[in-house]
Amino acid sequence: MDNDSFGEGAGTVRPPRDAITPGQSTPTPRRTVQLVSGDFLLTINPVDGSEIEACPPGGPVRADGQVTDRPGRPTRRSAAQRAELLRAAQPPVPPGPAAPRPPLLERDEELARLVRLLGSGRSVRLTGPSGSGRTSLLDAVAAKCGDFAPDGVVRLNGHRRTPAELLQDLFTVVYDSPGLRPDRNALAGFVRDIGAVVVLDDLEFGGASLDELLDAAPECAFLVAATPDIAAPGAGSHLEEVFLGGLGRAAALELLRKAVERPLTEEESNWAGDLWFESEGLPLRFVQAAALLRQCDELRADPEAFEEFAPFAAAGGKDVPLPSLGEAAAPASLLASRLSESARQTLRFAVALGGEVPHQAHLPALVGDTHADAALGELMNCGLLSPAGPRYRLAAGVLAQLREKGYDEDAVGHAHTAAQHYAWWAGHPSVTPERAVAEADAVLAALSALVPGRDAGHPSTAVLLARSAAPAFAAGRQWAAWERALRMGSEAARIAGEVAEEAYFHHELGVLALCTGNVDRARAELEASIGMRGALADKSGTVAGRRALALVADRESGLVPAPPLAPGEAGPVSPPRGVPATALTKRLPRTAALGRGAAPVAGHSQDTPADAPDRPAGRRAAILMGARRNIVATSAGALLAVVLGTVVTLGMTSDQEEPPGNDVRNGQPVNEDGVDDDWPAQDPTTDVSDDPSEDKDDAKPTGSSSSATTPASTGRPSAPGETPSPSSSRPESPSDSRPPSSPKPPSSPKPPPVATPPTVPTTPTESTTSSPDPTSSETSTAPDGSASASEPGEATMTSGGAASTSPSII
Repeated sequence: MDNDSFGEGAGTVRPPRDAITPGQSTPTPRRTVQLVSGDFLLTINPVDGSEIEACPPGGPVRADGQVTDRPGRPTRRSAAQRAELLRAAQPPVPPGPAAPRPPLLERDEELARLVRLLGSGRSVRLTGPSGSGRTSLLDAVAAKCGDFAPDGVVRLNGHRRTPAELLQDLFTVVYDSPGLRPDRNALAGFVRDIGAVVVLDDLEFGGASLDELLDAAPECAFLVAATPDIAAPGAGSHLEEVFLGGLGRAAALELLRKAVERPLTEEESNWAGDLWFESEGLPLRFVQAAALLRQCDELRADPEAFEEFAPFAAAGGKDVPLPSLGEAAAPASLLASRLSESARQTLRFAVALGGEVPHQAHLPALVGDTHADAALGELMNCGLLSPAGPRYRLAAGVLAQLREKGYDEDAVGHAHTAAQHYAWWAGHPSVTPERAVAEADAVLAALSALVPGRDAGHPSTAVLLARSAAPAFAAGRQWAAWERALRMGSEAARIAGEVAEEAYFHHELGVLALCTGNVDRARAELEASIGMRGALADKSGTVAGRRALALVADRESGLVPAPPLAPGEAGPVSPPRGVPATALTKRLPRTAALGRGAAPVAGHSQDTPADAPDRPAGRRAAILMGARRNIVATSAGALLAVVLGTVVTLGMTSDQEEPPGNDVRNGQPVNEDGVDDDWPAQDPTTDVSDDPSEDKDDAKPTGSSSSATTPASTGRPSAPGETPSPSSSRPESPSDSRPPSSPKPPSSPKPPPVATPPTVPTTPTESTTSSPDPTSSETSTAPDGSASASEPGEATMTSGGAASTSPSII
């Protein structure tokens, strides 16, 4: 056949499917997602792990390095958007012909009361046993309350949900917030402003938790449905109670007749009456009884199907008997035995997953039949499934009935098969986080079935599934499912001995704890992860863990990321050379309180809080001293040479028993200790360490007949304009091990000399670059324990008990 016969453009030859030219294939994109939660920017990377950092002022940074705007304030969805979101949150419609919807019988009074209470802004708790038709009644109420509140009706499901998760779901339905997951404080502010009728089915908590949920949204009217075994709300919740019981006999028979779509025989009516008495009129039992009657009708009409049941053949003819009362009260196994093999295989997977039914799109891959998605319709028509949010679960009592009939014989094998499939599916780039979140319960059920032990479960498969599903749950902002997947994955990695994966799970748990404000848990998880990755020499993982740990330290110290600066606003400026402003006056003596020219009190600490009022005067002295630094340094250097020569001479001529101290030797540089005297002009000049122990070690007595006594000071040179005070006599230091050769009479204090005005500064010489050696300051201990040291700006020399004082050279 000619190629032109296929139409225009058909002449081009299509390349074969397996011919891939190098460089033309499109790489599979990595599903990297960025979220802002509180003060943090969370980058979720399914390959390398999550990274957390403080939000930059300009906004989040994408993976390509471009700065985007910070997510704006969430906006309210319109009525059309909420309706579309509500339709997307409904369970999928099974393929095939639609089953007849059971009518709502004998519920008019409850329906009217619920609508009236919600219309007046009251919250109601609908209590009824499983199978009493609570979900059908909630659907009818939601259809009548669409215009009661500005934010319309919000449908939520409380199966395995906490109050915090339900508040997040409420926020997601009402607000449009791409790239933002508000933290606890921000979430409380948003939810407080929501005005909606919240219809909450399958609630699993009560008491204080329910009160917390109601108080968090004071502008909402709640209609919560729960079973009688759930704890009642608190006394102060002001929650109306509505009880839902079974149907009456006439209503139950009417429901059975409409579900079968034909009149009932007398035998069937009597059988239905006995069932009504046994089941207390629960509507679910009559929906399942209608499925049994339809199966009996199909068996009577199909001889081939009839031959498969030996008990019926023994009964003779095509007269299929009605099920017994026990089979009608627990009909799951009998109904399943008359379904297709794909439907029964689906039930086995549901039993292995704890009642969670996989989505119909997964059934062909799990069951191995391309038409296995039709099994969902079979199970729905038999009343074996019930909707639970965006998915289906086994109906009340079905799980226990199927387990009694052996549907859980190979539960671990079925869970392993489901886990392998979900591990491939959750990690595929085409699967959106929202779709993964909708299947979260089935994924977590498969995880929990594989973790129990090394022999019973498959820990390696559980690690692979948790590694694939956890990032998808995090990107879908379902952090409760994220945490459960991480914890089960960590346990599975520990059992399987996969240290690298266990370190990954600990890191993710630390990041999650930091986002939720649990600082202690975050530190513990991150430190465990850093230790494991350090042992594995994983440098990139260790760096990421230390970055997150630095944020934990900031959070523990109360530091939060600084807000962005306004245009033109200058940020904080660091002090010169990194020295705080208080360091400029920390070592100055208390001259303001004593008066100019007075000597400081001996032994007074310069770091006590009492110095705070005197710091302004100290700053003025520092400025004056810094302006004449060269003069003071020149005087101190000249005087230091005289002091050193005198001390060495006296030490050599004394009659002491042990050699003199070797702190100062001939030819020793003056600045031997390496003290940096390169201070700025405005800083005070000081050469004595703050630590008194260092002064005591450096200053040693030179003899019994000579000693150096100075007024008590803090080890600073005298400021220009100040006169050094005369030395006061005091007894010999207790630290001296030798008694004095002759008693030393106390010297009388001399009046302070008159201070002379400072001269004009001269050009500094080379001697100004060296500071006095701290070792030249003789330190002695007073009887009261206070220490006094000679100042570089003055020298006191004693010989034979006579003391002389030389003032500073100005």
